[in-house]
Amino acid sequence: MVRPKKHLGQHFLKDLSIAEQIAGILSGEGYDRIVEIGPGMGVLTQFLLKSDKEVFVVEIDGESVRYLEQSFPELHKHIIPGDFLRLPLQETIQPPFAVIGNFPYNISSQIVFKILENKEMVPEFGGMFQKEVAERITAEPGSKTYGILSVLTAAYYEREYLFTVEPEVFNPPPKVRSGVIRLKRKENYRLDCDENLFYRVVKATFNQRRKTLRNGLKSLNLSLEKVDEELLKLRPEQLDLQGFINITNSITQP
Repeated sequence: MVRPKKHLGQHFLKDLSIAEQIAGILSGEGYDRIVEIGPGMGVLTQFLLKSDKEVFVVEIDGESVRYLEQSFPELHKHIIPGDFLRLPLQETIQPPFAVIGNFPYNISSQIVFKILENKEMVPEFGGMFQKEVAERITAEPGSKTYGILSVLTAAYYEREYLFTVEPEVFNPPPKVRSGVIRLKRKENYRLDCDENLFYRVVKATFNQRRKTLRNGLKSLNLSLEKVDEELLKLRPEQLDLQGFINITNSITQP
């Protein structure tokens, strides 16, 4: 047995039926490998290994690594010790691959940003988050939870909130409910705009989400002369993906 470590945000799932459900959310389309983040004692891993895909696991906890080595000999040479956030993915695992996990709540948003940075390699991504974060990722315009993660994931992936998981199925139980989501990369995931500027526009406006887009964009010190005046009167949560693309293109026009 491995004892959950608070400083790593570990909450081990103990309900096998839910683990099997989570393993089943992946479509298996467009990749031959699956990467699981934070397998712990392998409750999800055991079901992923039943797929026809090559399974890799990334685990930062040395005690868990030793447990996995002893309990899953089929993972020989497929256990990657270390921090997923610092892992050079392209040098470590041959793309394309799906990413899945029961993600530690304290780094789950950072994991999503890393997936976005490596979207060319990840056609599908899913797993369990704190419910609030899962709702934020899958939120639509107009929702109170709609924000940076919502817009950036929607830019490249089709997003789906699948089901909610109660605290008592974990050891130790977290103080919040969890949500399981799936993201499937869009067939055409190249944005019709300057993507670096798009990121800056989205982040600048949501960092001041109570202000209008005009006021939120002032921090970028860019010309807004050609941006539609009606768009600039809106607040960021009122704007859909295409609206952010349109603003980005208006700013970049000479």
